[in-house]
Amino acid sequence: MRAAFTVGFDLDMTLIDSRPGIAATYRALTGQTGVYVDAAAAVARLGPPLRHELRRWFPTDQVEAAVDAYRALYPRHAIAPSVPLPGAVDALRRIRERGGRIVVVTSKLGRLARLHLDHLGLPVDEVAGDLFAEEKATALVEHGVGLYVGDHVADMVAARTAGIPGVGVVTGPCSAAELVSAGAAALIDDLTGFPEALPPSLQLALSGHPD
Repeated sequence: MRAAFTVGFDLDMTLIDSRPGIAATYRALTGQTGVYVDAAAAVARLGPPLRHELRRWFPTDQVEAAVDAYRALYPRHAIAPSVPLPGAVDALRRIRERGGRIVVVTSKLGRLARLHLDHLGLPVDEVAGDLFAEEKATALVEHGVGLYVGDHVADMVAARTAGIPGVGVVTGPCSAAELVSAGAAALIDDLTGFPEALPPSLQLALSGHPD
């Protein structure tokens, strides 16, 4: 991998399994507000921005207050229970060993994403947060990302909009068929063996010799 190459990753259910911590935060939000949120259902559809989920449970005029309350509770409840997904630690290490840069582009607020990365010691050069689907493409282009890895169909939309290959990892809520339909250039079960586990065409692109 050439030194100038940059790999982008989604965060939740791509690099980390944040479901236990997010569920705990939703339960704390229910306790604080008295508004029931089905934490199990919410974590089963991770990917879209927080507001999308909270609109299912809170009246429209209470959503922004619920967003603020959730984010205030998040550091206390969500960081410690979250763990790296299989292969994530080694994948980032391999990219760094080859001189590559790593950018996380996520729908999660950037400062909260950083808490996860710092807690787990995951080496990342840049974090762009509070972005979803086509919005992520702006950050991908801005940071010169050449390949974007994500678990959600919206991540494949982001890669396609940015004009780069999207790699679908089937550790999240979206099926392999859904990721392919959304434009995934390749599918992997998890990050074990990344980037060597990629198809030859994408490995060539990573090496800087696409021909």
